[in-house]
Amino acid sequence: MMYSLNEIEAHARKAARGGGYDWGVAEEAGKAVRWLVSHGLNGAAALATHLSVMAHDGPPQALDGVWTSATGALCPLTAGVTLNDCADRLNAMHEQAMRDVTQPLLVVPFAAWAALHIKAPLTVVWDSVRATTNGYDLHIQGSEDDLNTPQTSALQCVIAQGDHALVAPALRGAFSTEVWDKLNTFAQRTYAPATEASRLLGAGAGVTDND
Repeated sequence: MMYSLNEIEAHARKAARGGGYDWGVAEEAGKAVRWLVSHGLNGAAALATHLSVMAHDGPPQALDGVWTSATGALCPLTAGVTLNDCADRLNAMHEQAMRDVTQPLLVVPFAAWAALHIKAPLTVVWDSVRATTNGYDLHIQGSEDDLNTPQTSALQCVIAQGDHALVAPALRGAFSTEVWDKLNTFAQRTYAPATEASRLLGAGAGVTDND
């Protein structure tokens, strides 16, 4: 089924509220899911899993050092709101680490809004994923499974000033001759073997050589 972004935001907001969050955090959850969906990411599933498994993870218990929760699992929504509220700290500290944050994908929109605040791209890193955003655009590196499969938690999630340029897709690519040749060994398996009939129909010089 297809839904408008307004419908998705409203539905996510109500779901977060029904999952036990106050309206303020629920509003942010709705906006976060909308942002993710608008960038082709599985934000709705991440929120649904979070609410189903760990709806009441704790917020950061202290802002100094690595953010952790007194309950063991760190909530991506309350941690995200805190990150956005403390965005200026990223100018001084350059990065903020979070431990055992559930559904780390949900942190990415809050990093995007923090990037707008400090006017510098931010990169969110967990497992094999690196998501860099300037608030509007997004560049993703890493495993699609780590990115789109709802996770219980990431042992470490780090938000740092972005080190990957947000660029348009390239029209050409460069790699070594060794890589090209290796690909060619597989490509050759798709070629049909030459026959006398194919030669007569124009594949190669045929039976007459004019040289």
